Amino acid sequence: MAKDYYAVLGVRRDANQDEVKRAYRRLARELHPDVNPDPETQERFKEVTQAYEVLSDPEKRQMYDLGVDPFASARAGPSGFDAGFPFSDIMDAFFGTATSRGPRTRARRGRNATIRVELDLAEAAFGTTRDLSVDTAIVCPTCEGGGTAPGTQPVTCDMCGGRGEVSQVTRSFLGQVMTSRPCPQCGGYGTMIRNPCPECSGDGRVRTRRTIKVRIPAGVDDGTHIQLAGEGEVGPAGGPPGDLFLEIVERPHPVFERRGDDLHCTVQIPVTAAALGTALTLETLDGSEEIDIRSGTQSGQVITLHGRGTRHLNESGRGDLIIHVGVETPTRLDPEQEELLRQLAKLRGEERPPARFTRGQQGFFSRLRDAWGGR
Repeated sequence: MAKDYYAVLGVRRDANQDEVKRAYRRLARELHPDVNPDPETQERFKEVTQAYEVLSDPEKRQMYDLGVDPFASARAGPSGFDAGFPFSDIMDAFFGTATSRGPRTRARRGRNATIRVELDLAEAAFGTTRDLSVDTAIVCPTCEGGGTAPGTQPVTCDMCGGRGEVSQVTRSFLGQVMTSRPCPQCGGYGTMIRNPCPECSGDGRVRTRRTIKVRIPAGVDDGTHIQLAGEGEVGPAGGPPGDLFLEIVERPHPVFERRGDDLHCTVQIPVTAAALGTALTLETLDGSEEIDIRSGTQSGQVITLHGRGTRHLNESGRGDLIIHVGVETPTRLDPEQEELLRQLAKLRGEERPPARFTRGQQGFFSRLRDAWGGR
């Protein structure tokens, strides 16, 4: 009980729920980890959240005002009665006593949302910044999340007297048994909104379209999910917002195929260029790159440009750019070209070249047989 939760939120001890909620929202906007990521601010944000959790719950607030630590039962662990063992319910059944659990708060956490973000290969490789339009729920500007019309307040439920639950006494072989259930008139809230806000109809939030600037880190891939904490929908009655998830969709590139952080492409060159060698210009993600095709290059050879792939996600360094070379054999020759090739074949002694056959791919049983020496 060392923390003064009222001082943490900066409210008076007789502050009502609306004042507590407004104070929390103001501090949460200032101290949220997305705004101030330093460790000291994060610890302050945890204190503010804990203080709000106590002071926004009537039962916990009453315990706190009486000098009882509201989190004592949670820290007690499985050995305590409150950690999952319904001690109060058993007391109700045997002795006819009823312990009020207090009304429920209307504020609830908002839902998470997911939107798809399409990126070009270069944007995914090096990262980018996007302005995204998001259809979401925000706190109603008229009632500030309270759900009531201006100048009005929720009224105490006349059925449960503000307790949020009603009790019923029945007779059994054990004697009188008292059971409690949420109040059917107020839904367990303890209060009722007689005059709902005309803009949000009492929900405490309205739907709108807002634009947020997000940073896409370098190295994301198709299917990567990015979590933006607190950027989802605001909850009912101005409850804390959920999270926003970005699902990355990478558009196909006309030249490069991505495999992990490596990029692959294929270049087709004529047989003369493969035999004599040549130089090609390739437009990479880093600009124009001159590729040296050495003389005697065979179809299927690869040329690797190290560090020309995409960046590693959350790490330093980059993948490679791997160029697969294909040699094109001419299918149509005019008489002069055919005669020149025949002369070349004669000069190389390849008019009737000897065929060189190699063993094809072996199956599993063939490899097993060879491993045992053909037995």
